Amino acid sequence: MGFLDKFRGASYFSPMTQVILVGFVCFLCPGMFNALNGMGGGGQVDRTTGNNANTALYCTFIVFGVVGGAIVNLCGVRWTIFGSGLTYALYSGSYIYLNNTGNGAFTIAAGGILGVGAGILWAAQGMIMVSYPREEEKGKYIAVFWIIFNMGGMLGGILPFAINYHSTKDSLSDGVYVAFVVLECIGAALGLALAPPSKVVREDGSSVVLVKYTSAGKEAMEILKLFTNPQMLALLPMCFASNFFYSYQFGPINASLFNIRTRGFNNIFYWGAQMVGAYALSFLLDTQRMTRKKRGLIAVAVVGVFFNVVWGGTLDLQLQYTHGPLPNGEPTDYPGGAIDFLQSSRAAGPIILYTLHGVGDALYQNLAYWIIGSLTNDSQKLSRYAGFYKGIQSLGATVAWQLDAKSVPYLNQLIGNWVLLVISMFPMLYVTYNLKDHSDDTVDEHISEKEQRV
Repeated sequence: MGFLDKFRGASYFSPMTQVILVGFVCFLCPGMFNALNGMGGGGQVDRTTGNNANTALYCTFIVFGVVGGAIVNLCGVRWTIFGSGLTYALYSGSYIYLNNTGNGAFTIAAGGILGVGAGILWAAQGMIMVSYPREEEKGKYIAVFWIIFNMGGMLGGILPFAINYHSTKDSLSDGVYVAFVVLECIGAALGLALAPPSKVVREDGSSVVLVKYTSAGKEAMEILKLFTNPQMLALLPMCFASNFFYSYQFGPINASLFNIRTRGFNNIFYWGAQMVGAYALSFLLDTQRMTRKKRGLIAVAVVGVFFNVVWGGTLDLQLQYTHGPLPNGEPTDYPGGAIDFLQSSRAAGPIILYTLHGVGDALYQNLAYWIIGSLTNDSQKLSRYAGFYKGIQSLGATVAWQLDAKSVPYLNQLIGNWVLLVISMFPMLYVTYNLKDHSDDTVDEHISEKEQRV
C-alpha cells in the first residue's frame, strides 16, 4: 500500500483521521509559534524580550510537560487541546502590545502561560501520534503528523515574508501578529473536533490500548516512576538536546545573518525541509525487511552522521562573524553586512545550511518519537512518556534561550549544541539496541463511561 493510500477511505474514527486532525491543530498553533520564533526574538530587533519570554515558557513547560500526560489522561484530549491552543494566541497577541508600548512584561508573562498550555497539548499530541497506529505504521504516522505540522511553519514564514517584503524595519508589523492570533484561535477550536480515544478503531478492528480507569493519585505515582524508569533515564540526554539547538539556529544564524524579509523567506525552506526529512525517514523506520532493532540502529547512525556534517559546515560559517544587528543600531559584523535573499552569491550557502538544519531537526525528533513509541503500545503510558520527553526537552530549551539572552558568544553556543547532540546519540543507541520486535501490552475492553465521553 502506498503512502497516500493511507488517506483513502479513512473514517472519522480511524487513527489516520485523528492524527491528521491533531496535525492541523499543531499546524495552526505550535506551527505559527515556530514561525514566530524562527524570526529570532519573536520578530523583534532586540531579542531580549523574546528570549526571556521563551525562558519563562520553557520553565513552566518543564513542569506541565511532565504532568501533562496525567492531565490528558484525566481530562481527555479535546478540551485540553482546545484550552492549550488558546494560550498560543495569547502569546502572539502579546507582541502587539510590545510593539506599541515597548514593555515586555506582558509578553514574558504570556510566555509562562503558554508553557502550561504547550506542555499539555504536546502530551496529548504525542499520545495520539504514537499510540493510535499499529506497530508497523508508527514511523509513517509520525511522518504524516510532522509534514502537516511543519506546513504551519512554512505558512508562518510566508506571512512575514509577504507582509514585510518592502519593509525597512527590523521588527515585524502588527498585521503579522494579528494574522497569527486569528490562525491560532482557529487551531484551538479544531481541537474540539477530535474523537474520544475510546472510539478510535484501527484498520484491523482493534481498539486503541486503554486501561479501565485512572485517578489523580495513580497518575501522580506513575509520573514519579518515570524518574526511576531505566529507559527514560537513558533517554534524558536525547530529551534535553532535542530542542536545545533552536535558540542558536533562530538567533545567531537566522536573526543575525539576514534582513527581516529574508528571515521569513528562510523559514519557508527550514520548515519545508522538515517535511522532506520526516517523509524520507519514515521509509526506513517502517520497513519490514529488517528487525525493529536493526532499523533503529541504522536510523541513529544516519542521524548522527548527518548532524556532524551539518554542524561542521556551521562551524565554518560561524568563524566569519561574532554578532548580529544590535539594539543600538550597529549592524551584523558578517562580511558584507546583513544578507538579502536576492543577493544570490552571498545568500545561497547560508540559506542552504539553515535549510539543512531543518532537515536535521525533523530527523532527530522523528527518530526520538519513534524510539519512545517503540517502548509500548499503551496510550496512557505513551501520554506520560511524551510528556516526560517534552518536559525534559523544555529544560534544555530553558538553558539554551538563556544562553542567547545572556549574550554567550555564538561560537560557544555552537560548540555546546554540537557536544550535546553527539553525547545524546550513545544512549539512543543503547535503548534502540534493546528494543523488542513487538511491544507487550494488554488491552482492557471494559472502558468506563467517563473515558467514552472524553
